[in-house]
Amino acid sequence: METLEDQILRHEGLRLKPYKDTRGNLTIGVGRNLEANGISRLEATLMFHNDIDSMRADVDRALPWVGSMPSESRRNVIYDMAFNLGIGGLLGFKRMLAAAKRGDYVVAGAEILNSKYARDGDTRGRAVELAGQMGLTGD
Repeated sequence: METLEDQILRHEGLRLKPYKDTRGNLTIGVGRNLEANGISRLEATLMFHNDIDSMRADVDRALPWVGSMPSESRRNVIYDMAFNLGIGGLLGFKRMLAAAKRGDYVVAGAEILNSKYARDGDTRGRAVELAGQMGLTGD
């Protein structure tokens, strides 16, 4: 006999990206109506941790030197930016990354501020904080 879970999975299907169901509701997974039900705090936390693991792997592949930076606080600047911008967006910060790689953290912080990222109203506060963390505070 088929389990309830197997039966529902067979009827609903599994979709790993959001889609509109037959009623137009934003849905994901096995029929999870995101508009009506959203996700739980536990589910959000699980997704967040998975996203952090994925982002760290992307950074470590693209910029293997980041893991050996002597300051966790400064490494976290790079990881934070990668989380926010994606690895492609982070890699656009060529001068900041070059300065961080050579240990010139004041210049690296200044390069964060000398960017569209810092001029954008949505990310300005974050950029200012990260520039200070990179160039001034460190560990």
